[in-house]
Amino acid sequence: MDLKREAARHLSDTIIPFWTGLRDDRSGGFAGYVGYDLHADPDAPRGCIQNSRILWFFSSAYTRLRQPALLGCARHAYQATERFCDSDEGGLYWLCAADGKPLDETKHTYNHAFAVYALAAYARASGDENALKQAHRLFELIEGRMTRDGQYLDAFTRPFGPLSNDKLSDNPVLTARGVIAEKTMNTILHVMEAYTLLYTVGGDARVRERLLMLLELIRTKVYNPQKNRLEVFFDSGMRSLIDMQSYGHDIEASWLWDLAADAALTGGKLTRVKQITTRLAQGVLSRAFDGESLANEIVEGKTDTRRIWWVQAEAMVGMVNLWLKTGAPALTEKMEALWNYIRKFIVDSRPGGEWFAIVGERGKPLQFPIADPWKAPYHNGRMCIELMKRL
Repeated sequence: MDLKREAARHLSDTIIPFWTGLRDDRSGGFAGYVGYDLHADPDAPRGCIQNSRILWFFSSAYTRLRQPALLGCARHAYQATERFCDSDEGGLYWLCAADGKPLDETKHTYNHAFAVYALAAYARASGDENALKQAHRLFELIEGRMTRDGQYLDAFTRPFGPLSNDKLSDNPVLTARGVIAEKTMNTILHVMEAYTLLYTVGGDARVRERLLMLLELIRTKVYNPQKNRLEVFFDSGMRSLIDMQSYGHDIEASWLWDLAADAALTGGKLTRVKQITTRLAQGVLSRAFDGESLANEIVEGKTDTRRIWWVQAEAMVGMVNLWLKTGAPALTEKMEALWNYIRKFIVDSRPGGEWFAIVGERGKPLQFPIADPWKAPYHNGRMCIELMKRL
């Protein structure tokens, strides 16, 4: 099987047409919601994270394919970022109405990280120096207003006061205990991801300095070498709050961590990270890959066996990354088996479909939205782009 060709075809035939079709020339940006019935609602609220992921996707697709229409869609998403900007207090709103009215004024580090990531990708694609300046301004805002003692907190009020982190500390076990995580692996991972691209595009020494700090934070505080996993939820002192492994985040981290290390490290430090990420990816596959697809997570000994769309996409990139490092022949069989599973069960083959969000263990899709403020072409679009680049 030619996975590179398969990925290129899927990108061009399914993912790009679906998201291009959601372009909203009346209100700007892209429709924020497509139900399971494939009905798009152009009046649905728009999430800043979703818009950033759309901006990243079209920018990165253009960088790879050099098709002018893709840059046009990227520019359209870039122009829509303005609606999320808080001109009085600074930073970005979490959610806005289709007409631009703020609906959720939360300032969240995770949200800002994705905006940095998207703006850096757009600057790389378009050569727009203003977009790169905007990315750097958001970088400085994160560093100046969303950290404490050099480490990243998650949630803030509109004027950057303390706020309960309900949005990313949403695990039912923690909720039942009345516990809210002040810091999360998810936010730390995606700040690292954003800074990696920002440094790659802009070459700023201060960004590299903070990227180095993040690499060390993940190695020493987030990664658990005894359990060979990333801890997920933390208190203010970076103490883990729950016995949990997120298989999707760990396989994603195994290649994002490599990418960050390649950008900022050399010599023995780089080698050490590659050894850790190799072990991390191998551990995920041995624990959670059933020969066809990857389980979601395990919490307090209970495995969530549902197949989540983005987990399968990240598993594919993680396996390709691991194969390129180790050359293990068995990985090619796993990659082909996973792609067959994605194509058969995750890809929505209905006319005008994209990817189902969640399927049950037997492959039956659950009736979740096809697009919403969290679901965008970031994971599956990036999977295709990474396979085209790496294979």
